[in-house]
Amino acid sequence: MQTAKFLSAAMALAALCATPHTFAAQADKYPSRPVRMLVPFAPGGGTDITARLIAANVTTAFGQQVIVDNRAGGGGTIGAEMAVRAAPDGYTVIMVSGSYGTNAALYSLPYDPVKDIQPIVMIGDTGFVLSLHPSVPAKTVQELINHAKANPGKLNYASTGTGGITHLATELFNLMAVTKMTHIPYKGTGPALADLLGGQVQLIFGAMPAAIPHVKSGKLRGVGVTTAKRAPALPDMPTIGETVKDYEAPLWYGLWGPKGLPKPIITRWNQEVAKALQTEEMKKRLATDGVEPAGGPPEQFLNAIARDVEKWKKVVKAANIKVSS
Repeated sequence: MQTAKFLSAAMALAALCATPHTFAAQADKYPSRPVRMLVPFAPGGGTDITARLIAANVTTAFGQQVIVDNRAGGGGTIGAEMAVRAAPDGYTVIMVSGSYGTNAALYSLPYDPVKDIQPIVMIGDTGFVLSLHPSVPAKTVQELINHAKANPGKLNYASTGTGGITHLATELFNLMAVTKMTHIPYKGTGPALADLLGGQVQLIFGAMPAAIPHVKSGKLRGVGVTTAKRAPALPDMPTIGETVKDYEAPLWYGLWGPKGLPKPIITRWNQEVAKALQTEEMKKRLATDGVEPAGGPPEQFLNAIARDVEKWKKVVKAANIKVSS
């Protein structure tokens, strides 16, 4: 019996000692099959567009297909829970946007958005474009505020879902500009923009990658950006903060995986994404979409998530926003 116990303990110790080498071997062989990159929103939005750019570049680096898998719903919580519950083997990762930081402020989540994930890398920073349907008689932020105040509740604004970051960014605007507009939620930027283009809703705080093409084509009228400084992709467009003092609603994109993801795989992803972000082609494409490349260590991304959770909690409380769990 003592011998059996000794052998069992020795085997456990040997396995423990071998773990780093096992993980290193995993990284050397990784990936040996296609990788799934979850996007917790419908196709066509800013997160989806950014995810497909990264997936294409990392596919080339890995020599294995990185497949974008859209799982919309619940303001992004459905896709996020799928990623949290996935095996931590590097074959499921998820691309999220700043809306991920709003979920803990709104929902009773079945996971902890900070402690139950493994951050990999911050992709980039951007913001939203306050985009109006051409039928709205406003060409500036101030004119929109005046119109909204003269017609309380009559302007319908689209969002990517109740409690999503576009919802909270608009409610922050309502609070600071003292306006009242009616919320119409959608399952992602793509469907929301489709109805805005069709005139079913009148405005949206749209993610730059998705909104910029429509603004530049004249199908939508952009009147302001939510970044602290004017966006390089729209240098002539004022910030909303130039009219509504101190207003700011930044947006970021980042990549994370299930908790327990082996460190060598985290490092491999972080390095390959960082390389992709530094290519001239990627810089040019992201700049066109209004995204400034980020990169950096996983901890930097984790800090951004934790910071935003606290910020949006304050907005949710002030605007008395409630959603079903």
